[in-house]
Amino acid sequence: MPITEILVRNATFYPNDTALVEINAALEPTEKLTWKEYSLMQSTGGGSYRREMSWSDFDQRANRFANLLLTRGIQKGQKVAILLMNCLEWLPIYFGILKAGGVAVPLNFRYTADEIKYCLEKSDSEFLVFGPEFTGRVEEICSSLPQIRMWTYVGADCPSFAESYDRLVTFCSTKPPAVPVSDRDHAAIYFSSGTTGFPKAILHDHKALMHSCEVEQAHHSQSRKDCFLCIPPLYHTGAKMHWFGSFLAGSKAVLLKGTAPKQIIKAVSEEHCTIVWLLVPWAQDILDAIDRGEINLDEYELDGWRLMHIGAQPVPPSLIKRWKERFPNHEYDTNYGLSESIGPGCVHLGVGNIHKVGAIGKAGYGWETRIVDERRRTVLAGAVGELAVKGPGVMKCYYKDPKATDEILGHDGWLYTGDMAREDEDGFIWLVDRKKDVIISGGENIYPVQIEDFLRSNPKIKDVAVIGIPEKRLGEITLAVIEVKEGEEMTEDEVNSFCLELPRYKRPRKIVFATVPRNPTGKIEKPALRKKYAGESLVLQQIEA
Repeated sequence: MPITEILVRNATFYPNDTALVEINAALEPTEKLTWKEYSLMQSTGGGSYRREMSWSDFDQRANRFANLLLTRGIQKGQKVAILLMNCLEWLPIYFGILKAGGVAVPLNFRYTADEIKYCLEKSDSEFLVFGPEFTGRVEEICSSLPQIRMWTYVGADCPSFAESYDRLVTFCSTKPPAVPVSDRDHAAIYFSSGTTGFPKAILHDHKALMHSCEVEQAHHSQSRKDCFLCIPPLYHTGAKMHWFGSFLAGSKAVLLKGTAPKQIIKAVSEEHCTIVWLLVPWAQDILDAIDRGEINLDEYELDGWRLMHIGAQPVPPSLIKRWKERFPNHEYDTNYGLSESIGPGCVHLGVGNIHKVGAIGKAGYGWETRIVDERRRTVLAGAVGELAVKGPGVMKCYYKDPKATDEILGHDGWLYTGDMAREDEDGFIWLVDRKKDVIISGGENIYPVQIEDFLRSNPKIKDVAVIGIPEKRLGEITLAVIEVKEGEEMTEDEVNSFCLELPRYKRPRKIVFATVPRNPTGKIEKPALRKKYAGESLVLQQIEA
């Protein structure tokens, strides 16, 4: 069945129960508002520490937005892009798109104006919903995107080139739209990128989204008693697909705007959260804050917290050892996945396998795995090869990119991940290296080619190579090896100043001035650079430990 039917079921059986809570940690907890109370206040531009929405409210808001799209002439299969920070409106808008028969296109909030434009054009989006944080970027490109039929703004002080979401949906019906939707209909496009840095549009159908719900609940046994704390951005498959298990169970979820250790612990305590999905840096920060005495766990109600799980990057075993010392009663799990496999869960460790921390685990619920050689033949046990996965959550294709689709999808239904791995004697899979050069820092993908191209535009730079090196808190950080032109001089401060034009997360964290090694065919010898500089970084971490 289509994933929208879960929302209808929850609204029918649990209409008055809390579905979603938004906590804005930057605001003092002076008041608690229901969705209806907040809607009345929104026109004045007010803000609130906490907002909440019932399942009935959730479903009605989704219906309103669906009916709005239908009045604007949306046809089945047309694309609606979402460019919002996490907020209470995000998920009703997402499900409203699906109820109207449309395809939701979540966009990374870190995208520049040019990247937003590229993704809107690549996905054939005809509608865009955006928030106040993106007004400048959207205004910069709106005149060059005549195919966008509706610019919808969520928030106070709507810009002149857009229409107010709150005003538009106020006059729309709360009745379910009369649009038949099946599990084979296209549902969402998520953007990813290869080593070239150009985003690829990953197309999924309702069946894949539904399978993600089932996988997450099968792995973590969510029930009506659970409460899921969601911190990562909802545009990312990792956040939303982990929430899907709670969605399937009809249990409450909390959207936390904030990542500081005290904010996380306070939210768990106040909302009685039972499941928390973290990135490695956030878990490290919580433990460090406890060690420094900044957080006294005795001051919080944390008895209900049963599961902490991590994904999006390799997990240091030492981190989980420290975590279990502070939270001995917590279950722990890690998940592996790609946006092409509808996010996390195609491989997972399992809560009973903490002795295998460091491995990504075994095939997830409803999934199969293989490790193959360059000719895509299964390798012998223990040998290193490329990890391939197969299951109902595999993408339909890279939208409008058949060449890239053929490179990653086999005709037999297997998805070839590009990650090199091995399987141990117990059947657990361990990642060995990335076939691609993508750097994962704090759960975010960073594409070296983009940074290299930017740096090469500096007139003093002859050549540059960007690699990832190990770092305790973020997992990896970017290191730029810069070769300066003969007769020129350059300092780290100059490079850092030049890189201010880049988004913060793309700026190199370490800079080395040296010759960039290339092989006879002209390719940068990145394995040699990683061996040298990543090895030095590990030695320094060991000394510091």
